[in-house]
Amino acid sequence: MDERKRDSIVAYLQRRMAEFGITPEAIAASLAEDQRRLQAVKYRDAFGNSWDGEGAAPQWVVQAMSAGQSLDHFSVRRAEAPQADKRASVDWRDDPFAGTRLATVKAEQLQAG
Repeated sequence: MDERKRDSIVAYLQRRMAEFGITPEAIAASLAEDQRRLQAVKYRDAFGNSWDGEGAAPQWVVQAMSAGQSLDHFSVRRAEAPQADKRASVDWRDDPFAGTRLATVKAEQLQAG
């Protein structure tokens, strides 16, 4: 974005803030509250519904648990998967067969042979 566009947008936003009586402090407080609320979220579904785990469970949690889903499934802070589940990383740059026919042979062909 060039400097003129940026200055134009800033001027527009300042005019609109003055028009509605919005102060920079009010914006900062609103952003801080949003961040606090997002950090408090413990459970979230695929549709964006969230719950902080406090008080009565919302309807989407009740329905999911009635359908047999565990609450851990919706946890935002899941424990990391064990290292054994991760695929080994392969550095193909050092592959001596890269670009040859041997690099394209499928496992089924090897077993059949």
